[in-house]
Amino acid sequence: MSIILGLDIGDARTGVAISDELGIAAHPLCTIRRKSRKALLAELQQLVTAHNVEQIVVGLPLQLDGETGTQAKKVKQFAEKLEQQVNLPIAFWDESFTTFEAARILHGTKRRRKKRKQVIDQVAAVLILEGYLEELRNSKRKGQVNECE
Repeated sequence: MSIILGLDIGDARTGVAISDELGIAAHPLCTIRRKSRKALLAELQQLVTAHNVEQIVVGLPLQLDGETGTQAKKVKQFAEKLEQQVNLPIAFWDESFTTFEAARILHGTKRRRKKRKQVIDQVAAVLILEGYLEELRNSKRKGQVNECE
């Protein structure tokens, strides 16, 4: 398997997570404050190069009815630019409720509220990447046939 980067793209911040080489686990990497689209693209390019990333999965904020809303369209437009910049395949993963789930997870920790806010996007990116990795593992299992001798 290859190293995959998971992204939770927001207007102000982008949470970044990274998989291990086996595609088993996702780990928080960093949160990037968005200064401009160009600066964010450059920072993501640096991460891709530094970590030998071979694929990117981007959280897509679909509406409750599964439709693509304004925010999802903005994320898709950014992902198109990112794909051109890094020349890697980009997959989308439904990120519904990941930020809410990340907040719930962090609420139980002893981190101060300000510190939780700084890492919430990373945790959301981990949840996006974990969901994607699980789907990859499940699809590989379905394609495998266990033969008995």
